[in-house]
Amino acid sequence: MHTQNPAELKRNLFNLLNNQALRRGKFVLSSGKESNYYLDGRVITLTPEGAYLVANIILDMIKDESPDAIGGPTLGADPMVGAIAALSHIRNLPLKTFIVRKEAKAHGMGKQIEGPVLDKSDRVVLVDDVATTGKAIVEAKLVLDKIGVKVQKAIVIVDRNQGASENLAGVGLKLESIFKITDFGL
Repeated sequence: MHTQNPAELKRNLFNLLNNQALRRGKFVLSSGKESNYYLDGRVITLTPEGAYLVANIILDMIKDESPDAIGGPTLGADPMVGAIAALSHIRNLPLKTFIVRKEAKAHGMGKQIEGPVLDKSDRVVLVDDVATTGKAIVEAKLVLDKIGVKVQKAIVIVDRNQGASENLAGVGLKLESIFKITDFGL
């Protein structure tokens, strides 16, 4: 398989999202807000091509920061970090990955952060598929703050432009996105 250039990767991801993940109609979002469209990122991140494209693009977006780990809130980040972990290994730039649960498990080790142990010195990037208000990312950052892990920034596939950037800025976090919902004419 030949390596695609960044513009080609992004164009292919856009087409997948636009053709398979974007639905128009009446929807209630996790934030409680109503919307005339729904973008289900997992429709793409759980496919071989989508996982590959997202992982490639995000690894390119973070290469200058050299984070120690990348992770995010379950469930949106789950397939993304799996693909990123595998591709970082293939690229010989291995990254630890992790998932932040909504709450600590009531059994077993009782962990809220799943994956290799994160150290206080670790610099991490948070990822999620779609951001509306950014609530899940803010909550994941607060969990990491409690253990002293420094979050460098957050990256989402699509920013719905409905307050996530401002809400993340409120907790000292910059939000970057591969696409904004306006890129899809919405």
